[in-house]
Amino acid sequence: MIKNILFDLGGVIITLDQSQAVRHFKEIGLKDAEQRLDPYTQSGIFGDVEMGTIDAEQFREKLSAIIGHEVSREQCLYAWKGYVGDLPRRNLVALRRLRAEGYRLVLVSNTNPYMMSWAMSTEFDGEGNSLSDYFDATYMSYRCGVMKPDGRFFRHVLDKECIDPSETLFIDDGLRNVEAAAQLGIHTFRPDNGADWTEEIYKYLK
Repeated sequence: MIKNILFDLGGVIITLDQSQAVRHFKEIGLKDAEQRLDPYTQSGIFGDVEMGTIDAEQFREKLSAIIGHEVSREQCLYAWKGYVGDLPRRNLVALRRLRAEGYRLVLVSNTNPYMMSWAMSTEFDGEGNSLSDYFDATYMSYRCGVMKPDGRFFRHVLDKECIDPSETLFIDDGLRNVEAAAQLGIHTFRPDNGADWTEEIYKYLK
């Protein structure tokens, strides 16, 4: 019986828009944004800030050096938020419903301080609620020091939450991420980026 549901953020709760993110980074001066950005697991300084090996200010300084002129924290936030394509209301309604039905909801996301400064604010859903208001617990790569699909991320969550993988469902649009979770005995569901998973999820909860 499934008791716990682990949710990815980008591609599941929010729709990812890789092309918009590339445009935003180009607008602030990163000419080779296509080569530097990835929809699932970042590398270079983008991976470093999502792994937590550098902080938001160090990322801003390093990005400024790459671009060749100073960029502000606001510009960094603008660029990172380019990944946010849409926040479907149906997803938020489903999260509320699943919690009311007794499931423990846990966020498991590769992300960074810039994205979370928006998501964890009252601006997140347009109704004064932050992302954390929809979850029982949140685990972000930059705070955990590890990124999906590394199995250590999932083991960290399982250990901290004291949950049984056989009673846990993980939802992510990334193939390598769900494969890594499955290797630990976690049940998985991989909807396409932006797909409506709100009814199909019940197939995996039975």
